[in-house]
Parts: sequence; C-alpha cells; structure tokens
Amino acid sequence: MVGLKPSDIPPPLGVKMASAGAAACIADIVTFPLDTAKVRLQIQGEKKAVQGIRYRGVFGTISTMIRTEGPKSLYNGLVAGLQRQLCFASIRIGLYDNVKNFYTGGKDNPGVLVRILAGCTTGAMAVSFAQPTDVVKVRFQAQVNLDGVARRYNGTMQAYKHIFQNEGLRGLWKGTLPNITRNALVNCTELVTYDLIKEAILGYNLMSDNLPCHFVSAFGAGFVTTVIASPVDVVKTRYMNSPPGQYKSAINCAWTMLTKEGPTAFYKGFVPSFLRLGSWNIVMFVSFEQIKRAMMVTKKRVEVPN
Repeated sequence: MVGLKPSDIPPPLGVKMASAGAAACIADIVTFPLDTAKVRLQIQGEKKAVQGIRYRGVFGTISTMIRTEGPKSLYNGLVAGLQRQLCFASIRIGLYDNVKNFYTGGKDNPGVLVRILAGCTTGAMAVSFAQPTDVVKVRFQAQVNLDGVARRYNGTMQAYKHIFQNEGLRGLWKGTLPNITRNALVNCTELVTYDLIKEAILGYNLMSDNLPCHFVSAFGAGFVTTVIASPVDVVKTRYMNSPPGQYKSAINCAWTMLTKEGPTAFYKGFVPSFLRLGSWNIVMFVSFEQIKRAMMVTKKRVEVPN
C-alpha cells in the first residue's frame, strides 16, 4: 500500500482487491461481537427495552447478550457482514491506491487533499454496491433472540426478500446517504491516517515496514476514525434499523436524537466503536499487508519460467 521501497513492484489491482476483501472478512470474524454490542448500544433509547433488558457498556452488553440470548447472538448478521466486506472492502481499500494515482496522474508523494479525495471516492463507490448487505447486517444485529419475542427475519436471504417485498428497492438501499457520509469520513480518516502514520514511521526510520509498523499505524487510524465518524455512525445505525415511517429522513433521525436524547446520543457506543474499529483496523491492515505479500510471492513463483 504505502511506504513501498523503490525496488518494490506495486501489486496489480486484482491482488489488492482480493487481499482487501479477504483481510476484511478475517477482521469481521474476529471483531464481530464488538460490532454487535456497538449496534445494541447505539439503538438503546430508541424504543422500550425488551423484557426489561438494558445494556451497560461494551462488555456488559456482551455478557447480557450471552446470558439472555446465548453466545450465537453475538454473531447475528455475520453472513451479511461477510458478504458486505467481500464487495465493500475490496472496493474502498483495494481501489484506493489506483484512484489516488489517477488523481495525481501517477506522481509520487500525493498531498493530503488528494488522499482525502481518493478515500471519499472509493468509500462512496463501495457503499453504492454494498448498501443492501449493510442494511441486513444491522437489522440482524439489532434483532433480539428471546422466547416470546417476534423475530423480524429468520435467515439472510429471507431478510433480503422480505425487505424487498415490503419496502421495495428503497428499503434495501435505506440509509445510503448517511452511510456514504459515514464511509466517506471513515475511509478518508482510516486510509489517510494509516498512510500518513506509516509514511512518518518509515520516513524517520522508527521501524521497518513490518508487522509492528502496521500495528501502530492501524491502531492510530482506528482511534482517529472513531472520534470523527461516531456521530454519523449512530445516525446511520438508527435509521437503517428503523421500521418504515419512524423517521422521515436521516436528517430527521439526527434531529429526533438531538431533541429527545441530547448531544451525547451521537456518541452512544463510543467505547465499543473504538474497541471494534481499533481492533478491526489492526487485524485488517496486518492481514491485508501479509496476504498481499503472500499473493505477490505466489504470483512471482508462478510466473518464473521452468
């Protein structure tokens, strides 16, 4: 990605997209319980608690879910989550370098504004393709699995079908605008911060281009991203999970939150958001760098003539 030595050959687009999709799936599997806890905390206060259940903190939420719904509840929506990452991360992360080069005409050392523009572009493109998978994922994560409580959906494909039949195509792309806004912020902050931190570490010879460098860069990117993107993320989650007619628009959802719950509502689930995004970034970027290198080594071996 960034920090390549002059002698390094940039990996082809297919390798970067495949590496990004695979790495994002690995990161999702590892951190999905934290993401589910984040969603439950973000929608808390939107409606009355089910059977008196109230979530307190990320680990309290996870503990409550295991106790009341079983361990499997932490992975509600995982199938849709993996579907999302396969098409979402491969575009927003895999295309980032190529779009950045497109905007600079192939020049080295692009400025911060170019990096931000590239992040916004790939983030918006990814949401346009992957929005239905995100809607289904969020709704599954918000769904409480208790005896006597009606379930909205029983399976991933049934959820896509049910949403289409009852809400139309607009239902599958519900929340696209706040999601594009959120992912433009996330993509810009995440990729640009990772870019800049990694370049600084390598430029000052603090570390070599290896796992510790990737770890530090990813951790920093995760923290900065959470601070900037949390308000939009909460609105996105609430709006996508809402039944038809609850909110007129994403802006109406944000205004309702502000007037009924106050400004702190926009940072509900901040700790799980950071734990999830920080750990997700670490697992994803470290996996991405290693998978990409392994694919390049394999590609070179295959191409070497006998």
